[in-house]
Amino acid sequence: MQSIKEEETAGVDSKRRAQQFFESKLRYETDPADVHADMEKGKTGFAVLDVRSRAAYREKHVVGSISLPHSSIDGTRMDAFPADTLFVVYCWGPGCNGSSKAALKLAQLGYRVKEMIGGIEYWEREGLPLVKSD
Repeated sequence: MQSIKEEETAGVDSKRRAQQFFESKLRYETDPADVHADMEKGKTGFAVLDVRSRAAYREKHVVGSISLPHSSIDGTRMDAFPADTLFVVYCWGPGCNGSSKAALKLAQLGYRVKEMIGGIEYWEREGLPLVKSD
């Protein structure tokens, strides 16, 4: 890892790489506040997937999300969605890589996907609405 001093002397190339990195990161990640804001505005064209277990989903989940555990994602299940759907995936939180696994599967199947960083843990921390299934 470069020290801060070494990074400062790397110059323009470093600035360009940093810009590309953060543009890429924002292209593939979102956060609970932005997802909720888009839902509140009635934006369409995206589906929020809860990729935790079905039992965890029944316990609590993001309002409007669809239960689709990452282990069950395949081309057949995804055929139910329009091809141009943007999928926003989430799991428990920063200590869970289920949403990364789901995002990778969806990308491999050719779908557009974003990972909701922080998962349901940060959704709940922000006081955003959750529901329970029966």
